[in-house]
Amino acid sequence: MGSDPHSTPRFFLLDEATWSSHDMDCHKVDPVNRGDAPNCPSCGETIGMLTWRPPYRVELVLYGRDFGDFVTCSGYDLLVSERFAEAFRAEGLTGLEGFYPAEVVKVRKKRRGPKPSVVPHYFAVTACFAHAAVDLENSHIRYSDPITCSECLCSGVDAIHGFTLQPGTWRGEDIFRARGLQGRLIVSERFARFVAHHGFTNMQLAPTEEYVDDPDSPPSPPSTPIAKA
Repeated sequence: MGSDPHSTPRFFLLDEATWSSHDMDCHKVDPVNRGDAPNCPSCGETIGMLTWRPPYRVELVLYGRDFGDFVTCSGYDLLVSERFAEAFRAEGLTGLEGFYPAEVVKVRKKRRGPKPSVVPHYFAVTACFAHAAVDLENSHIRYSDPITCSECLCSGVDAIHGFTLQPGTWRGEDIFRARGLQGRLIVSERFARFVAHHGFTNMQLAPTEEYVDDPDSPPSPPSTPIAKA
């Protein structure tokens, strides 16, 4: 069962823990087969990237000393480790789709030190497009163009200085992409506890109301993350 949508929910922005001991990149290896991108059912505009279809073959680039449990690929695709996948499904969390085995065909190490001798098994997943919607009136997001569709709320994002979700729109998913901010991964408080409990690596979570992403402003001191490893 997912998180309780009737409680007062807290949400977090999920990103990779850059410069951590498990910092890594993922590159898709040819042949890369693409499917259609998702579209808004109301206005017909594209709301996501082209989908990834088999074969799922990747090259991993290690910047840290060891492999992480989570890494973003190009597009909206993600890789999660076998131990993450098993725990996610065993504990009944929701919002991730796919769980297709990915073949690691090459590993490159970018920093000094021995290359890990064992490569974890990874799975290709995507986060669902949820009904949850950004609260435009109570969020501090600068969009590149006016929002014209009340369903998808799509527009390019120039800057974010904290955001919230419209009350009543979230349906209990533990990881998802929200309307009005499809390019970011949002997770529930239960997901944050799940990450901290298991010590999953290469994941950093920050409260959505404190999240800042503004290339025109000097970086501010980061808030204490819920989980970072």
